[in-house]
Amino acid sequence: MAHMKKSSLATALKQNRPFVSLEQEAYLSMLRTASDLSRAVDQFFRPFDITPSQYNVLRILRGAGADGLCRNEISERMVTATPDMSRLLDRMERAGWVTRERAEDDRRQVSTYITESGMKLLETLETPIREFLARLFDGTAVNDLKTILKFNDQIRTQLS
Repeated sequence: MAHMKKSSLATALKQNRPFVSLEQEAYLSMLRTASDLSRAVDQFFRPFDITPSQYNVLRILRGAGADGLCRNEISERMVTATPDMSRLLDRMERAGWVTRERAEDDRRQVSTYITESGMKLLETLETPIREFLARLFDGTAVNDLKTILKFNDQIRTQLS
């Protein structure tokens, strides 16, 4: 019987037995990669004193422009689900990156806007983020990146 080479994932997980299926290995590989990417991104943002979720909110609000967005609209646009958007926005307001205003006609409606300070932070991060992502995917062929996008879209479509 031929000896199968252990995958790098099996080695990383210190797994001695083979995966149940190729699908299981692909699933676990994606989870592990997402976790490793998340850790790297957290470390990247730490010196800037901002979290990836806060950065995501600032980008969303910059895109919304002068209209701002309510909490639920921000939540719907987040890259990763954020369980307590109210608390996240509270911290961002205290940092001076966002401001919130109640609507005159409906006091329950609260819109969130990016501040000048939030815009400056995004500008400060623009080049470092571009360089970080370039380093992260250095040596990865364009066609491979496109394949990753295609497969991720396919999987998300199946989940929805």
